Amino acid sequence: MKKQLLISCGLVSLALGVSNFVLPENDLSWKLITPLQEPAPRHENSFARVGDKFYLFGGRDNLRLDVYDTKTNKWERKADAPIEMNHFQAVTYNDEVYVIAAFQGKYPHETPISRIYIYNPKQDKWREGPEIPAERLRGSAGVTVYKDKIYLVAGITDGHYDGHVTWFDEYDPKTNSWRKLPDAPHARDHVSISVADDKLVVAGGRKSTARINKVVELTVPEVDIYDFKKGEWKTLPATSNIPTQRAGNSAVTLGNKVLIIGGESTQKISHNQTEAFDVRTGTWQTLTPMNTGRHGTGAIVYKNKVYIAAGSANAGGGPELNTMEVLE
Repeated sequence: MKKQLLISCGLVSLALGVSNFVLPENDLSWKLITPLQEPAPRHENSFARVGDKFYLFGGRDNLRLDVYDTKTNKWERKADAPIEMNHFQAVTYNDEVYVIAAFQGKYPHETPISRIYIYNPKQDKWREGPEIPAERLRGSAGVTVYKDKIYLVAGITDGHYDGHVTWFDEYDPKTNSWRKLPDAPHARDHVSISVADDKLVVAGGRKSTARINKVVELTVPEVDIYDFKKGEWKTLPATSNIPTQRAGNSAVTLGNKVLIIGGESTQKISHNQTEAFDVRTGTWQTLTPMNTGRHGTGAIVYKNKVYIAAGSANAGGGPELNTMEVLE
């Protein structure tokens, strides 16, 4: 049976097949990877893949870029980012890493970064990309790639304070053009997204509102789906709500399933839950939890395995992690 694999690189989505993909019920497990060298601890960062290398970068007060080579099992430091970037979901496009809808600055009034930043692994160089339309600036949004275009969903305009949005945008890197699409059904921030079977899955996230001292409490249970073929949104019935409400989670796609990994909520320890949403049946499958709960990072898929690194072990700002686990 042919398999379908969609790769989310903190996260990018690339279809490699066309038929169903089955996640085993009992054979999956998260395993800690012990590298020969280690990256810097960080959280509110992102994680991306280009080829056989993983790129861990961003986070609060952290410009450092660490690269993991799957062939040598080593982390290596590369070119520092030009500015602080936090609360973002990086994507890979055309063998480069794109940062769109990121924040910089201090809690609770982090400010959106006004332009795109792009990292070229071959040259080990960062460059400034185009400016983002001022009326669409936000951070902590979900970002993914679908058919050579980059899509941004939801987010918040004023750090953790207020200003949640339902915005849905399409950015075409080839033409440097922006297009406003129909708003998502629910506003949310601290969300990661991914695509399976031509459907964009938005699950998890919250409405961070430090203005009323409710930063982590207002999680969003509903699952919103955008059907690219139909060009329309729908909210699934309550029976398809995310089983474990949380935000700051990571999202990746395996075949027709989107995995929601980790996150934070009102509990002190970050979530270690891994739950898979089947876009064809609208149902959830509970997978093996991570060894270490974490939020505020990204996950990637490489050779049919899911990797996650760094993040915060507790809700809020620490302790910061530099460990990496693989679901295989």
